[in-house]
Amino acid sequence: MSPPAIAIQQTPLVAVYGTLKRGLRNHHWLDGAAFVGEARLTTATLYDLGPYPGARLEPSRGIRIEVFRVDREGLAALDRLEDYRVHAPHTGTYDRAIHPTLFGPAWLYLYNLDVAGYPVIREGGWSPRGAS
Repeated sequence: MSPPAIAIQQTPLVAVYGTLKRGLRNHHWLDGAAFVGEARLTTATLYDLGPYPGARLEPSRGIRIEVFRVDREGLAALDRLEDYRVHAPHTGTYDRAIHPTLFGPAWLYLYNLDVAGYPVIREGGWSPRGAS
């Protein structure tokens, strides 16, 4: 993909589907980012990996996402959190790709590791275990 400085020129939007969503434990990584809105994606499927989810580009009945406008520093911070490796994107925990959303193209972090045996979420959203 691209380093944050180039990536942000392609789109300043990022779509989140797990612990980065409002009210969840990693949302503070989006401090300073502007909330754009909520949407559903039918081209991505979530896997419940336990403490967090992973998305794959597989058809679904609509997974819930939140879209935020970030700056270069914000995207760089998310890259660190998600173990996205600019020079070898397929070797990190997540890759980053532009994905169409209701609000325009947005970066979506896609899970690189094996998902065999994990519960699949093809509709709705992920929630942390123990949440009501």
